[in-house]
Amino acid sequence: MGVDAIGWRARFLAIRSNKIFEWSVISIIILSAMMIGATTYDISPGGMTVLKFFDIAVTVFFLIELLIRMAAEERLKDFFKKGWNIFDFLVVTASLIPVDESEMVLLARLLRIFRVLRLVSMIPELRILMDALVKAIPRIAYVVVLMFIIFYIYGAIGSFWFEKINPVLWGDITIAMLTLFRVATFEDWTDVMYETMEVYPFSWIFYLTFIFLTAFVFLNMMIGVVLDVMQQEHEKYNREQGEGEAGEVHWIKEHTAEIEQRLERMEVLLQQVAENKVR
Repeated sequence: MGVDAIGWRARFLAIRSNKIFEWSVISIIILSAMMIGATTYDISPGGMTVLKFFDIAVTVFFLIELLIRMAAEERLKDFFKKGWNIFDFLVVTASLIPVDESEMVLLARLLRIFRVLRLVSMIPELRILMDALVKAIPRIAYVVVLMFIIFYIYGAIGSFWFEKINPVLWGDITIAMLTLFRVATFEDWTDVMYETMEVYPFSWIFYLTFIFLTAFVFLNMMIGVVLDVMQQEHEKYNREQGEGEAGEVHWIKEHTAEIEQRLERMEVLLQQVAENKVR
């Protein structure tokens, strides 16, 4: 890479790292979201012309911003190593699809809506939250499977016991599970309980045990999984940025490893010097 290329890359890197530039991009993303919302209202033809002009200007700005970020990388392929960069690239390039005089007008408009999600890629805290959510999904899936088993068991019991009381709510296991979902979300669940208690006075045990398992145990398990993954993501971010306790510990480990390597090399050199003296 030539000197001029290195100089230009340093300039682009300085622009990308500039806080004013970052906040400008965030402001334009918010403005773009407001423009998309404005198009859902009845606007005069003149107003729509202004919005189309701003949409073109925003698209050009995002394209320039993307090119600056790509040019700031030492190698172009390094830009595509991060998932959020790929997302930004797809959203920006999709925005280049012309809205008018195209058979994919609806698709183009829908793709423009996803420009709002670029806020996530621009703000580190939002990236941490989104990464934690995505990584927590596989672990949450096991909790969901366990919840489904509980719903299925209670749905079968409820259908057997309460079908004659109210077939609309307990007619079969599918409807019973939907009723239990209503109970789990506390949507007028007492009305359902009091109706069955008129025939089975102790049916409150059925509802309370179900609510205890679903609303308290499993819900807290999901929250615990998300919090655990979120903490891991925060520690990972702090290590990468060298911030916080995790960053300090990571810095100490790296420097300790470097010192150990230097000591080993010094030990080898001393042994060689000692052997040469003996000879």
